Amino acid sequence: MSTVRYAYAVTRPFRAPLPVALTGVAGAPAHTVAEGGLVAVVSSVPEADFAEIPLLRCLDDPARLAELTRAHENVVAALVSVTSPLPLPLATVRPDDDAVRELLAYGRARFLPTLERLDGRLEWGVTVYPEGPGRRTGEPVGAVPKLLHERLARHAEDVRTGPGTPRPGAAGESGGPGESGGSGGSGPVLLDAAYLVRRAACAAFVEEFNWLSPRAPGVRAVLSGPWAPYSFVTLAGGGSTAGSPRHPGGGIG
Repeated sequence: MSTVRYAYAVTRPFRAPLPVALTGVAGAPAHTVAEGGLVAVVSSVPEADFAEIPLLRCLDDPARLAELTRAHENVVAALVSVTSPLPLPLATVRPDDDAVRELLAYGRARFLPTLERLDGRLEWGVTVYPEGPGRRTGEPVGAVPKLLHERLARHAEDVRTGPGTPRPGAAGESGGPGESGGSGGSGPVLLDAAYLVRRAACAAFVEEFNWLSPRAPGVRAVLSGPWAPYSFVTLAGGGSTAGSPRHPGGGIG
């Protein structure tokens, strides 16, 4: 059976082995390809299913796209335990290992500064929904997310706020990596924020959230993470890997 390579992420070399049972898209085991001080984590997948035309069909099928996204995300999430990965776009496919090495060599000048910036850091997501009258303490509901955000941002090195699209696992979906905070809410999203936090500061960040969220009148705050830093992957020279599970982007060829 002819195969191609599905790529999940780029990292620096790491000593810890990949989890033995780690499988990615199509149930294929993940392995590494190295070049020039960089490592790509990939799977060998059937060419009949992941050549350009069948892959585009997959991306147009909501059910298959969801399955692909989960598999991609699960591999990247597993890497968080052994290294600081730079997620690649969903559906990044190359013909063989040599083509993966070319990807690493060609992108080295862009990958390295981003890996340096993200080293030892994780992403946490916070989504805030309205709940109840919101005036138990006389404080307007609209001020609560801002205050919660400002307190959490003190523990983060960078912050990104989104248009109100919750991360997987943050709005009532089960199985989000490291999900905390219970189920999500409904209605308008008052805050959708991502925080880039050093590993050493993660416990303090979660402690702050757990202390603040029950005391926030009129809102439900949901914490998700830790994630690979999807929201903070902007490569040197402009452009993004577009690697977020919320915003899949192709990388075929």
